[in-house]
Amino acid sequence: MSPLRIAYSFCLGMLLFASPASARTWTDSTGAYKIEADFVGFDGSIVQLKKADGSISRLPIARLSHRDQVWVRAEMKRQTMPTDKPAASAAEAMASTDWPGWRGPQRDGISREQGLLKEWPSGGPPLLWSSRGLGNGFSSLAIAGDKIYTMGKKGGQVQLVCASRDDGRVIWETPVGDGSDPNCTPTLDVEADLVYGLSHAGDLLCASASDGEVVWRKNFPNDFGGRMMSMWGYSESPLIDGDRLICTPGSDRAVMAALDKKTGDVIWQTPMQEGTAGYASPVISHAGGIKQYVNLVGKGLIGIRAADGEPLWHYPRVANTTANVPTPLVDGNFVFCSSGYGDGGSALLELKKQGRTIRYREVYYKDNRTLQNHHGGMILIDGKIYMGHGHNQGFPRCVDLRSGRTVWGEGQRGPGKGSAAIVAADGHLVFRYEDGVVALIEANPGGYQLKGEFKPASVNGKAWAHPVIAGKRLYLRDQDELHCYDIGAGS
Repeated sequence: MSPLRIAYSFCLGMLLFASPASARTWTDSTGAYKIEADFVGFDGSIVQLKKADGSISRLPIARLSHRDQVWVRAEMKRQTMPTDKPAASAAEAMASTDWPGWRGPQRDGISREQGLLKEWPSGGPPLLWSSRGLGNGFSSLAIAGDKIYTMGKKGGQVQLVCASRDDGRVIWETPVGDGSDPNCTPTLDVEADLVYGLSHAGDLLCASASDGEVVWRKNFPNDFGGRMMSMWGYSESPLIDGDRLICTPGSDRAVMAALDKKTGDVIWQTPMQEGTAGYASPVISHAGGIKQYVNLVGKGLIGIRAADGEPLWHYPRVANTTANVPTPLVDGNFVFCSSGYGDGGSALLELKKQGRTIRYREVYYKDNRTLQNHHGGMILIDGKIYMGHGHNQGFPRCVDLRSGRTVWGEGQRGPGKGSAAIVAADGHLVFRYEDGVVALIEANPGGYQLKGEFKPASVNGKAWAHPVIAGKRLYLRDQDELHCYDIGAGS
């Protein structure tokens, strides 16, 4: 008999707390069994669930998956908060311990965790564990519950890889396709228990997050006529938005497309003459009161209406002709974008509604010598952009979003060399330089303050995979290896 069925026979009286019903998929601790049910309550040890037929099941919380246990405790904490304090939703609370895809829960590179080290000891934070077996590639990590997801090339094939959050050991791997080492960071849909990966050659895979079983496949060149702007292959992380998966095949008929996330069926696709995909990933904007998907593609920055895939606007000036990489930043009616190489640069646009479409106003444009981000990403905190400036440089810089004025960082090298991939948490930035050096820098417009640095346990070539912070841990993917550091204060 399954663990869930055994648990269902365990009955207690009425629970101490009751909540409004919230339908979700529940998984047992083995990952083998699932049910659809509404959450009713929790008394500290027993979870009460209401199934679709109206029957009530009661089961020990230990019988649930780690993800479900976190959800239950976060929901009860939310319900029992004093009414005069703002209460975060269970999903928001979970976001502090999970990192479900590219640049985190909000795709902004910011972890909402607190209680982290404000300064690193000499030699860096404690190394908890290291593991091998991920394969080669620059993919970063998606983390939820007790599992880590990434991509790597192993044995001549690109694999979607699932590893244990406890020690990094590989749990399962599923072939995605052929081609070179992957760049895509997998995208997790925690509620649907699905994970998505994209190969260098444009093979898009949807698989079960529990066991890696293939759900559906697409191929960007074959199914959409897709093409990349240059030779380094598909790199985006598709975006989950409700029942849709938003992706960027890059073609005349489908520069962007919305797919049914459970079946892969095409909902809409956006035409663009001579359209090609860039290396960035789409984000959501509500600028001008119109929900839209914003991405940096081969021909520049675009906004696509979410409802039907209609092109809203196109800004070509910020694009370079080699590789457009950084994911744009959205802030209300504003969009900031940057790109590297000799003809890149940075720009801030203000978007306004005009009838059923959007028009943009260029607030400012900075040429490549003045301000540019190569591929390490940019982070917006309290109206200030923190980034590594310069092609293949990663000079730490703080820039005022609205004016484009450099607040600090003119000529500041920082402790590492090459481009810097960054992540933010608890008032600080983690810069991971191309040469492997990892630095802690205060996210403070008052000035550049280095709070620690170290060289990680391995440096297997260029350290381009973006760092991840989740559950008071810093994760560094280094090709086939993965290192986990404890960055919790007082740990």
